[in-house]
Amino acid sequence: MIQLSELTKSFGDRRLLDQVTWQVGDRDRVGLCGPNGAGKTTLLRLLAGLDDADHGTVVKPARLTVGYLPQDGLEHSGRTLAEEAALAFKPLLEARAEIERIEHALADPSLPDGEHETLLVQYHELTDFFRREEGHSIDLRVTQVLEGLGFAKADFSKPTETFSGGWQMRIALARLLLGRPTLLLLDEPTNHLDLDARNWLEEYLLAYPGAVILVSHDRFFLDAVVTRIAEISLRTITDYVGSYSKYLMERDERMERLRQTKREQDEEIARMRAFIDRFRYQATKAAQVQSRIKMLDRVVPIEVPPERKRVHFTFPSCPKSGRIVLELDGASKAYGTHAVLNRIQLHVERGDRIALVAPNGAGKSTLMRLLSGAEAPDSGVRREGHQVVMQYFAQDEANLLPPTKTVYETMEADSPVGMVPMIRNILGGFLFSGDDIYKRAGVLSGGERTRLAVARMLLRPANTLLLDEPTNHLDLDSKDVLLEALADFGGTLVFVSHDRYFVDRLATKIVEVGHGGIEVYPGTYEQFLWSRNQRTAGAQATPAVPAGRRPVASATPATAPQARSKGGPPRPAPASKVQEPKAARPDSGPDRHASYQEKKKADSEERRKRRETEDRSRRIADLETRIARHEGLIKDLETQMAVPGFYEQREAAAAVVSRHQTLMWEVGDLMNQWEILQTPVTPE
Repeated sequence: MIQLSELTKSFGDRRLLDQVTWQVGDRDRVGLCGPNGAGKTTLLRLLAGLDDADHGTVVKPARLTVGYLPQDGLEHSGRTLAEEAALAFKPLLEARAEIERIEHALADPSLPDGEHETLLVQYHELTDFFRREEGHSIDLRVTQVLEGLGFAKADFSKPTETFSGGWQMRIALARLLLGRPTLLLLDEPTNHLDLDARNWLEEYLLAYPGAVILVSHDRFFLDAVVTRIAEISLRTITDYVGSYSKYLMERDERMERLRQTKREQDEEIARMRAFIDRFRYQATKAAQVQSRIKMLDRVVPIEVPPERKRVHFTFPSCPKSGRIVLELDGASKAYGTHAVLNRIQLHVERGDRIALVAPNGAGKSTLMRLLSGAEAPDSGVRREGHQVVMQYFAQDEANLLPPTKTVYETMEADSPVGMVPMIRNILGGFLFSGDDIYKRAGVLSGGERTRLAVARMLLRPANTLLLDEPTNHLDLDSKDVLLEALADFGGTLVFVSHDRYFVDRLATKIVEVGHGGIEVYPGTYEQFLWSRNQRTAGAQATPAVPAGRRPVASATPATAPQARSKGGPPRPAPASKVQEPKAARPDSGPDRHASYQEKKKADSEERRKRRETEDRSRRIADLETRIARHEGLIKDLETQMAVPGFYEQREAAAAVVSRHQTLMWEVGDLMNQWEILQTPVTPE
């Protein structure tokens, strides 16, 4: 599909790519990886034709179409959301407008015969193009993509300029996906997406008919989407077939082999140099010395990437809190007439690791502010437990850094004395090295400020952490540093993150926020997804509700099936994280009865799904038969319309044209129904 041939690209005296030859196939799913500044974004811009190479060429087929989504900087205005998204179908919209114009013109009885015939030919060509390109399903496709990316139906009529920066990027992504270029280039497409939108985008890209090249700092997203990793390092591109997790293992093995080869080469070079130095002035050894000098001249030094530092960090010690850490009792919060939270009940106990999940705008950050005490509820009560030492990392935490202090001074000012020796290591783990530590916070980029704010948080002793999207703008290595520190954290954790891998690794309880309320799901995020799918399908029995608690829409680990396919039931959480209630163990009599009842329900559900699948298949087959019959009639009519002299009898010709138009619209409607039935159902 696209190929780099001996391509070289430099910025000043820094060479990013050096005589690189590389290619991408028709249906490849490629993830670009490499250290910050290695040239990932530069490569995408070269492929998109936005930058030129210093040497070499980018070879593209004549019919290749390229769509490029940058990290940021896109804004839209002057149209509604639906109109802006529909611009992806600009040729079809123009064809539809022209078809309507011709229909009105043909309805005019005063139209001259010659012009009438010309318009009919144009009409036939346009309707044929409109049908081939599935123009009748424009509105359906726009709705599916916009809703998949998190827009509500009420948003469709809003002007695009009323949306914030993150939503502006979603609009750009929607237009790009609807346009279906043969090569899709995505630079951090998940930066502004919540978990539901990321899950939808994964499925969309897996079924995408063209090639996809993307950069992402979301490990789970990469594992789900890509089939190949292209690592940019040492001015070249190295391919690894498989997922991101497989790439990590193969890269480490390759690096170890490369370092071993480098050590052997260095040892051989040292031996030759020692021989040369020892016998340089002995006439009897002159030939051997000269031979080794020539061998040294021919040696090409093996270049090894610098070893990535693995920074392991633990939080400074802090006394334990009481058993109850935080409580919200009947708490409500509204902004103007918009009620975000309404009389919610939430208990946070010592050792909880709670992830707040919901679409953007549902109230996660509001709930975090209430828990932290940054805002008071309009009604209800917030209670803080005994000996709670809390740190709250807000979304705008990076903007609160003192602009006049250097990176090191910012860390030192908030550090306990015992943690000062760790400052340089922590900064290195968050990509601040060398002279970077002397930069003032006011001149740092947005991503650098976020990294510094997260690093500063790690120095403060606390037994309770409230973190609102701490992973935004962090690269994979920095996320690993934070993830390992939080995994070892012995206190209480409440956090919001749109990184699926991060949530999977940390959360042992999920709180879903939405429609003014919350639902608590004990268990991992994987179990939460399975539970939600089961509830949506109406297949899950209502669990017993402990006294004094809200209903929990979640299967307990004891009843969740063991096997899991993509989107299927989750594995049970480790015993250390989710304790199995004694009464729920399978060795008790009531549980055996419950398991039998669940098996009966599962069998019944399986039969229901099989019937639905068979019914769907019958309906699809019927629609395909009707579409084929209609298209046969349309072809017969078009054969009549192509006969010389057909338009001489205007009344007869008008009846045929009217019948042709009716059949075309009926085919469009049938195609819409067929496409709806073909839309994949989310696996349960």
